[in-house]
Amino acid sequence: MFPIIGIVTVFAMVFGVFLMEGGSFEVLAEAAPMEFLMIFGAAVGALTIGQEVSVLKGIAGGIGQVMSGPKWKKQDYQDLLALLFQLTKLMKTKGVVAIEPHIENPEESAIFQKYPKILKDHHVTHFICDTMRMMTMNLDDPHQVEDAMEKQLEKHHHEALAPPHAMQGMADGLPALGIVAAVLGIVKTMGSINEPPEVLGLMIGKALVGTFLGVFLAYGIVGPMASRLNGIVENDAQFYKIIRDVLVAHLHGNPAQISVEIGRGSVPSALQPTFLQLEEALASAAEA
Repeated sequence: MFPIIGIVTVFAMVFGVFLMEGGSFEVLAEAAPMEFLMIFGAAVGALTIGQEVSVLKGIAGGIGQVMSGPKWKKQDYQDLLALLFQLTKLMKTKGVVAIEPHIENPEESAIFQKYPKILKDHHVTHFICDTMRMMTMNLDDPHQVEDAMEKQLEKHHHEALAPPHAMQGMADGLPALGIVAAVLGIVKTMGSINEPPEVLGLMIGKALVGTFLGVFLAYGIVGPMASRLNGIVENDAQFYKIIRDVLVAHLHGNPAQISVEIGRGSVPSALQPTFLQLEEALASAAEA
């Protein structure tokens, strides 16, 4: 919702004030479609040259994320803590044999099935199951497990940041492509130097629309979207860090309730459940 409000505000302030100052949309409306096609098309082409297909797909999906916001909401963080509580408690009280069916086939696990949104995300599910599988293989050194998890997190985070970084690169190139379009417009104008001043003025105005569009798209649309997507990736990465914190705390010998309380401390403040809210969620999970 807020990104849409922001885009509307940008257009309203730029074009609204231009109109209030007595500007005419005639030249803009006539030149903008072809200038936009030249500039944005070239930017997309350059992006395609420099990026892998997976990154291009990530950008397409990232635009939707910009509009919808971070994937994980407040309830999801509470569900994650409840899920980890049940898994660590089961492992501590009933041992490796009891936990194996849940981590080998999470789709069929009664515990995972309580939290369909988490189960649907294969990155999160595999991260939890793979780490707990290491624990069942007698890798019980908390520092070794934390190091292995950190490497997985670093790889995943690096891959997730590729689309916003590519979008930012595109934004950085748009002003230069706007200048290219403007120069071509001036070249066209110079070929008609014998025309009367009013014709030349119109042609120069159309050429300058290219510079305007390049800068406007870079700093008013694409750049802010890249920044927003980068923030969403950073926000969602915290979900994985909570898993790391809880499982490492479990390996240090803490009771399940203490481990998830340590994980609760890593939840972003705006999304953090209170101590009582988590207590109620854990009680409900235990009863179920």
